[in-house]
Amino acid sequence: MKRILAPLLLVLAIGSAAAWAQSQPFRVVNRTEAAATALHVVRTGRPDWGPSLLNRGPLAPEAAFQLRPAESSGCRFDIRMVLSDGREVVMRNQDICTNREVAVALLAPAAPGQPASPGQPGAPGQVAGLPTAKPPPLPPAAVAPGPGTGGAQPNPNARVASGTGFVVARDRIMTNQHVVEGCNRILVRTHDGRTLAATPPAQVDVQRDLALLTVPDDPGPPLTFRANAPRRGEAVVTYGFPLAGMLSSGPTLTTGEISALSGLGDNPREFQISAPVQPGNSGGPLLDRQGHVVGVVVSKLNAARVAQRTGDIPQNVNFAVKGSEAVEFLRRAGVQPLMAQSTGPERSAAEVGEQVHRSTVFIRCER
Repeated sequence: MKRILAPLLLVLAIGSAAAWAQSQPFRVVNRTEAAATALHVVRTGRPDWGPSLLNRGPLAPEAAFQLRPAESSGCRFDIRMVLSDGREVVMRNQDICTNREVAVALLAPAAPGQPASPGQPGAPGQVAGLPTAKPPPLPPAAVAPGPGTGGAQPNPNARVASGTGFVVARDRIMTNQHVVEGCNRILVRTHDGRTLAATPPAQVDVQRDLALLTVPDDPGPPLTFRANAPRRGEAVVTYGFPLAGMLSSGPTLTTGEISALSGLGDNPREFQISAPVQPGNSGGPLLDRQGHVVGVVVSKLNAARVAQRTGDIPQNVNFAVKGSEAVEFLRRAGVQPLMAQSTGPERSAAEVGEQVHRSTVFIRCER
């Protein structure tokens, strides 16, 4: 009996120790010279990076971020840090059971036009690219060249959702977080018909429902955000791709006004707008009559549910994230948006649409 019981107790003890080790907290330390605006930590082998963990602001140089993994997470993790100057550091296959402090540092700079060497476990991470350099290509399975498509082809077997986005800086596109949530691959169609693949991961802000995508190969010119606060009753224009597959394959323009300076439930981060929006408009720009971005279209009131509760059908009650919230998100993500005062004469809605057409993209989320 003793000979049977002893090995069993040993196995149980080893198993308990392993589970305990995997669930203990570990730290990721920023050993670069720049603040980190995004930090992603995922189990080794996961195909995407998931959302950034830095939802309380940047991680300063020499500062640490502590995590406590679940017991079932294992010991091996991949780590990605995005710096405020646009550089990315990637460290693969880090054993957090034996090393409770992972220092994220940069390799020596590579020769111009050459990528840095990949990071190894326990060594400084890989520099994935500078803002002005062309990012590394996606794997062949994710991007298949096609004539006239800009280098990426949709997967006909994928489950698809769609939305709208707009260019906010070179190779950077803003949309809603819920538009890109759970996507295995994100494609954008530009004004000139090119299909471009976003480079994962997206930087997201769940509270604001905003996401920032990196889309190489110049998807369009960046739009300018309005610096002065909009007023209640101001005329606004939406531009986007509602009800893809049912309505026009091209962009749709609608007009309305800012109805209230807060959103559903008095949400101070949103406007209520009267401009009609539909599924697929999410993530598109809300513009004033000078073509400046004043918000990001995010949702519409569920008229059917309101009618069930009140007996009346609400008309044109829709919502947009305020432009000031979008600007704050971009700055925390390391992007300095274009800003301008809206003080001059108003343009027609048609002129605004023509102005923003080259900067607005259709987003295809493949799951």
